[in-house]
Amino acid sequence: MERWHFLSTESKNYCLIKSDTPIKSRRNQKVFIFSALLLLGAVFSPTIANAADITEQLHKPKTNRSSYRSRDEADRLLRLGEEKLQNSTPQKAVSYFSEALEIYHVLGDLKAQGLTYDLLSRSYVQLGFPKEAEDAVRRRLAIARDLKDFRGQIFGLNNMGTLLLHKGETIAAVKVFDEAQSIASNINSIEGKGLSLSNLGLVNFRLGNYNKAVKLYKRAVSYRRQSKDRIGEANTLNHLGQAYLSLNNYQETVLTYSAALRIANSTRDRTNQLRAIDGLVSAHTSAKYYARAFDLLENRLVIAQDLRNTREQLKSFENYAQLYEQMGNYSTARNFYERAIALARSLEDSQQELLLLDKITRISQ
Repeated sequence: MERWHFLSTESKNYCLIKSDTPIKSRRNQKVFIFSALLLLGAVFSPTIANAADITEQLHKPKTNRSSYRSRDEADRLLRLGEEKLQNSTPQKAVSYFSEALEIYHVLGDLKAQGLTYDLLSRSYVQLGFPKEAEDAVRRRLAIARDLKDFRGQIFGLNNMGTLLLHKGETIAAVKVFDEAQSIASNINSIEGKGLSLSNLGLVNFRLGNYNKAVKLYKRAVSYRRQSKDRIGEANTLNHLGQAYLSLNNYQETVLTYSAALRIANSTRDRTNQLRAIDGLVSAHTSAKYYARAFDLLENRLVIAQDLRNTREQLKSFENYAQLYEQMGNYSTARNFYERAIALARSLEDSQQELLLLDKITRISQ
């Protein structure tokens, strides 16, 4: 978040939220599920574990079985946890990561513990447990400092800054991102500079400093190209496009979002594809280039259906409805709102359902 859209920072190995996604004050908890975003029981019975259950699992006393379980076993558990995290089953991921962490503690492998805390924090974000996510990030950062692992500190600080930003602690987030940028500059970490500058741009965007955000994002894009971080580059380009959109700079908005979309298409990065399409739809709609907006929305719906992502399909229908509403075609707009409402009900999202019903009421008056 990004992701973390959700909310979000990203890195290849260390980042909490896969892309330092734009953070929206709306839907407080959903930022940690999405998105958000926003990205993070124990014994997997049909009931869902709460935060306390999982935290107890993470910090439970070591058992004797750890003494004979091997590093290979810990590494296997870590891989299984990553698979569960990628498949959006963070509750199961926490169980695997907790077992792996228990073994790494016994082995005294601080580096592996740091990586595991990283993954745990991402799991907690997806579960919607911000306090547990922050605790895991702080532990990961402490380990990086103990090991004088400067790269780990850079990404740990960016993750911490992202969580602080999600909590609305903007000033504290700025200080943390500044520290990360300082370390990145001291060790000449191109990747770290790109990430930290992108997050500093995000903070300034949140504060309404759009011109400053543009400058920071442009610097970040340059470093991300140098580090050949294609996903990071697309992510920052999407942020830059959003800043240009806020400045009502149509030409730069379209050029920037289009560049992000090309990269996302080439890497099959679905998150950044959808973000770029949404930005382009907003830009073309504001300029009343409706035909282009409809083409993009058709592509967006196909992607959402391919992913079998009900949430994104709902958003596609809502976008269609809003576009038809702006064009004055209220009957078609109502039809798409109704389709979106049906999906909201299938997701048992009563809040979203009420918002959509309110929109139908508005255009029916």
